[in-house]
Amino acid sequence: MAENIFCSKCGAQNSSESQFCQKCGASLWPLGSVPQSTTPAHASQLASSQRTAYAAAPSSPYGGFWIRFLAYFIDRIIVGVVAAPFYFIMVFPRMVPILEDAQRNQHPSPDMIEAVVGTALTFGFFALVGTWLYDALLTSSAWQGTVGKKVLRLKVTDEAGNRISFARATGRFFGKILSAMIMYIGFIMIGFTDRKRGLHDMIAGTLVMKY
Repeated sequence: MAENIFCSKCGAQNSSESQFCQKCGASLWPLGSVPQSTTPAHASQLASSQRTAYAAAPSSPYGGFWIRFLAYFIDRIIVGVVAAPFYFIMVFPRMVPILEDAQRNQHPSPDMIEAVVGTALTFGFFALVGTWLYDALLTSSAWQGTVGKKVLRLKVTDEAGNRISFARATGRFFGKILSAMIMYIGFIMIGFTDRKRGLHDMIAGTLVMKY
């Protein structure tokens, strides 16, 4: 019976006959080496297939900064299209009287300002909840990512390459808010860390993988 080996990159379990991790695509054997249990003929064939697969393997199994930025941009368009009608129904009508007063060089009444602020806060709250559910539900689903990530063939996993829970996806979503609050440094980190992890990935213990 074949023994199992574990990937040094993501920790996923693989068959000893595998040359590349089934989760992250990393090489399981140093280039040119083979398991000692193989016959010379099998060893030669295994090394040859390894070199072929190694050449075809992606340079990095992790989603980098720019592809993730594009996925984020796609998601923002989707969320914006859904949220726009609610903005024009809830907030914009409250702003029209203030704009009309400004054109007549009149000061809006405190009641008008209070109505606009209250409506804007209500809209912002529901927009936040909607964005959270969109992100967390899809990231914890079988897709393992939002529509933007699905289109660009990216998925969010834990550090062992497994699908994450809704709770962890929720923590990752609110970690993104922290990443943005510190002058977007939490996102910029994706371009410089070894496994392309942002601050929110480190907080939630997640990876963004190509597939």
